[in-house]
Amino acid sequence: MESTHLLSGPKKRVKIHPHTVTAKYTTQQPGIHTHFPQPGDEGYDDAPSFEDFGSFVEETSDRKQLTESRKWPLTMFGSKDKNKDASHKLQPTGGEVSEGGTKAAKGSGKGVGEQLASFGEASVSASRLTWLGLLGAALAHGCLIALTCLASERFGLGPLFILLVRSIVQLLSLAVPLHRGQNPFGPKGYRLRLLCYGVAYSLSLCCAYSSLTFISSGNGAATWRLATTALSATLAFLLLEERLGLTDGITLAVGLCGLGLLLLPTTDESFSNSPVDPVAFWKGAFGWSLSALAGLWMALALVGYRSLKDRVGVSTALFTVSWTGCLLTPATLVLLHEGCSWPLSAPAWGLILGLVVCSVAAFLGMTHGLTRLHPALVSASQSLEVTIAMLLHLAMLSSVPAAPEVVGNVMIVLSVGWLVALKLLPSRVGGRHQREEYEEILESPIK
Repeated sequence: MESTHLLSGPKKRVKIHPHTVTAKYTTQQPGIHTHFPQPGDEGYDDAPSFEDFGSFVEETSDRKQLTESRKWPLTMFGSKDKNKDASHKLQPTGGEVSEGGTKAAKGSGKGVGEQLASFGEASVSASRLTWLGLLGAALAHGCLIALTCLASERFGLGPLFILLVRSIVQLLSLAVPLHRGQNPFGPKGYRLRLLCYGVAYSLSLCCAYSSLTFISSGNGAATWRLATTALSATLAFLLLEERLGLTDGITLAVGLCGLGLLLLPTTDESFSNSPVDPVAFWKGAFGWSLSALAGLWMALALVGYRSLKDRVGVSTALFTVSWTGCLLTPATLVLLHEGCSWPLSAPAWGLILGLVVCSVAAFLGMTHGLTRLHPALVSASQSLEVTIAMLLHLAMLSSVPAAPEVVGNVMIVLSVGWLVALKLLPSRVGGRHQREEYEEILESPIK
C-alpha cells in the first residue's frame, strides 16, 4: 500500500481505493474526511473507483486475480469487447451523477469499514449461494443417473431415447429469453460461439448416454467425470489462461484419485480364469472410449460457456443445449441402431418427468457456477454425483460395495468438502483483514 502527500493548502483530505491511499491537502473543508476518486481528481484514471470494488471483491473471492493479471495477447475464447467494456465501466457518466453519488455516499453516514463489511458479506453470501447451487446440481446429477438406470432396467427405455425426450421437453425454456426480450439464439456477434457450445454439450451427452449400452452406469459416470475435470483444467489454461492455485490443484488431484479407485476392477474380474469374449472386450473398450470422449466434449462446453458468461444467460444456454440435442440425439440413435420404446404406463411417464426436472436443476446449478468459478472446480464439485448414484443404487439393490469403491467415494466427499470450506471460510477472514487495514488507515494520522 502506497502513501503520497500532495501539499496544496492548510487542510487535507484522504482518498482511498483498494490499492492506494492518497493524502491531499485542500482549502475546501476543514478536518480530515474520506474521499473516493472522482472524475477530474488527480489519479482518478490510475486506479479502479470504489464503485468497482464490489466486482473487485467478487474476483478476489474466487482467486481470479492470479489468472487475470497476466493474459496472453490473444486467446481462442477471449472476448473482443472485454477491454472495451472494462474501460467503459471506468469512464464517468457525467458530473452530475458523480456529484450525486458522492453526496449519497457522504450522507449515508456509513464509514469505510462498514461499507467494506457490507461488500464482504455480500461476496460471502453470493459464494454460499453459488456452492449451494453446485451441491444441489450434484445431487440432481446423482438422481439423474439412478433414474436413468431404473428407466432402462424396469421399463426398457433406451438411454438415448430418454435423452431425446429430455431435449424435447426442455425446449419450453424458450419462453424465458422471449419473456425477457432477448434473442434465444444469443446476442449478435456471439451466436457462432454459442452454437459451438451447444453442439459440444449435446455431443457430450450423446456419447455419455451411448456408453451406458456397453458399460455400467457407475463406470461410465466415473470415467466421464474424471475426464471432464482433468481436461477442463487443461483447456481452461490453454484457451482462457485461467490457472488453478496450488491448494485447488491438490484438492482436485485427491478427487481424481478417488474417481480412479472407482474404476479399478473388482476381485472377481481380476482373478477370473474364464476366457475373455473378444466381442464383449471390444464392446467394453468402445464404451470406455465413448465415456472419455464425452468428458472431452463436456470440458470444451464448460470452457466455452465460461468465455460467454457475461453475454449469454443461463436460460439461453439451456435452450441452445435443448435444440442442438433434438438434432444430434436422433442422428446418434440412427448411427447406433438403438430402437425407440415409448413409455406406456403412468409410472414410466412420471419417471420421465422426474428425469427432466433433475436434468434442468442440474444444468441450472452447474451453469450458474461457471459464472463465478473455474470450470475445473465446477466439474470437481459434480463428482459427488458418483457417490450419490452409488448410494441410491445400493439402497435399491441392498448390495455391499467393494473396498476400493468405499475408499474412492470417501476421497471424493473429502475433496469436495474441503474445496467448499476452502472457498467460503477464507473469504470471511480476508474480508475481516481488509476491514482492519482500512480502519487502521482511518484512525491513524497521515503526515
